Amino acid sequence: MKRLNFSLTRTLLISAMLSATFAQAVDGNWFTVLRGSLCVTEGTIEKAAGDRLSVDVPKMRAFVNAHTSQSVEVHFTYRGPTKKESALGSGEQRRQFGLKLRAHDPCNLVYAMWRIDPESKLVVSVKRNPTQHTSAECGNHGYQNIRPRKSADVPHLRPGETHTLHAEMNKAELRVFVDDHQVWEGEIGEAANLEGPVGIRSDNASLDFTLKAGESEGTHPDHVEACKSGPENSD
Repeated sequence: MKRLNFSLTRTLLISAMLSATFAQAVDGNWFTVLRGSLCVTEGTIEKAAGDRLSVDVPKMRAFVNAHTSQSVEVHFTYRGPTKKESALGSGEQRRQFGLKLRAHDPCNLVYAMWRIDPESKLVVSVKRNPTQHTSAECGNHGYQNIRPRKSADVPHLRPGETHTLHAEMNKAELRVFVDDHQVWEGEIGEAANLEGPVGIRSDNASLDFTLKAGESEGTHPDHVEACKSGPENSD
């Protein structure tokens, strides 16, 4: 019996050590995106306490100008609607924020958006305009909502609440999580061929947040994407 207990204890100890090592490896593959590593193409992002950032403008668009993997996460506190609000390019009034992946340019990218108002849901969409590369060319054209293979409801956001939104892409496969619970899984089709950074977007939502991105293998760590701001570069 003592021999059995020793073997069991040894097995549990090894398992715990491996789990700890795995957790450290996962943590080590992510980095916090500071304000200096964000190219803001529309609106403003302000520094907040610690590594946190804040946004309180009707429209904010930004991408990470350091090279990353296609994994991105935002830990945020929702403060409510912005003081001033503006309609989308389609004329629709919507409050939302979310993550950008494969942001090749303002006309070709993938969104995982948490819609807050008028309804609460997670929507993945692809903006695809293969021959157009500036906002002046594509405007709000080329959007297609992607039907998920699996999906789940997201919480109805209330001011003061804190949550985490996480998206990760492997080739054409995209998975989105809210507070470690998967809420969307599916394929994004030809948009998987796009090459571009991850980023963040908000519309009429006031937030405090910390943004994290996955480290990329195979590219020099000092690689920086060119930061082109202004209306023609805003998606």
